[in-house]
Amino acid sequence: MKDLAKSFVYAFNGIIICIKKERNMRIHLTFCAYMFYFLGVHDWFEVTRTQYAVLFVACAAVISGELFNTAIERAVDHASTEITEPARTAKDCAAGAVLVSAVFAVACGIAILWQPAAFRQMFAYYKEHLYFLGVLALCITLSVIFIFKGIPGRKKD
Repeated sequence: MKDLAKSFVYAFNGIIICIKKERNMRIHLTFCAYMFYFLGVHDWFEVTRTQYAVLFVACAAVISGELFNTAIERAVDHASTEITEPARTAKDCAAGAVLVSAVFAVACGIAILWQPAAFRQMFAYYKEHLYFLGVLALCITLSVIFIFKGIPGRKKD
């Protein structure tokens, strides 16, 4: 049982490391957080359980892909100090896999969430509640800082 617990600790550690060190992971997480916030807190969008499942799987594919990409890049960097053609190919293919999953996730999101009436409701809500528009603007600003600066207080590599 102790080994099982350790494996979860190692897995969560890998996720935290990826969040701390990979800007693209922070981008993916931020977009997922905003999407699921707007879906969960407001009832502007009509989304079925099956559509939620598709969105969860698409997000998981992107985040998992980013974790694999990070692992491959670190392993290649550790194995070789020079950039060889096989090393470059491995890193480029891993990055390409993340891109494919991200494009697929965006396509799923558009297919499910392209609901003009929902967007009209959203804009009307923020037009009527300027305070919440300010809160949203602050949250977006903090998200941009999180994406590009990382987690405050961490040492740069």
